[in-house]
Amino acid sequence: MLHQELVAKGYRGHYQRIKMAVAPLRRGLPINTPRERPPSPREVARWITTAPSRRGLHAAEQRRRLLEHCPELDRTHDLVRQFAAMPDARDSAPLSDWLEQLTTARLPALASPAKAIREDQPAAVQGITTPFNSGVNEGRITDLKLQKRITAGRAGVPLLRHRVILMALLRRRYP
Repeated sequence: MLHQELVAKGYRGHYQRIKMAVAPLRRGLPINTPRERPPSPREVARWITTAPSRRGLHAAEQRRRLLEHCPELDRTHDLVRQFAAMPDARDSAPLSDWLEQLTTARLPALASPAKAIREDQPAAVQGITTPFNSGVNEGRITDLKLQKRITAGRAGVPLLRHRVILMALLRRRYP
C-alpha cells in the first residue's frame, strides 16, 4: 500500500526499494543509525596478523569489539602475536613453550601450522634467529612467473630475460 501511495505521488522506484527501507522499522530498529556489516574473514586475518603499530584506529576498534565477542579468536590473536614477536626479537627460546600453548589451546585452525613447525623445528629456529631470508629470490621468481603468464608461454628466453631485467630495474627505482 505504501508503494502504491508513493507511486501515486510520482515515485518511479521499484517496490523492492520500499520494502528494504521499511524492513528495519518492522523489526523495531531505529532507522537513523547506520548498521555496520560484519568483517570478512580476510579482514579479520589481516587484523590479527598486522602489527599493532600499523593498524588504523577504525580497524583497531573493530578488532577489539570482535575479540570481545569471540574468545577463540582472541586466543588465536594472542598466539599469533606471540609468534610474530619471535622473529622481531630474533629469539627462538619461547618457541617450544609457544608450541605447547598451541597444543593446549585446542584451536583447530592452528593445529596444522603447529604440526608443520614441530616436524621441522630446527628450520623454524634457524628462520627465527637469522636475519637472512629468500625474499629477494622469491620476488624474482614471482616476476618471472608473472611475465610467463602475461606472454601466455609464447615468449622465448631472450624476451623473458629482457622483461625480467626491466622489472628488476623498476623495483630498484620504485621500492
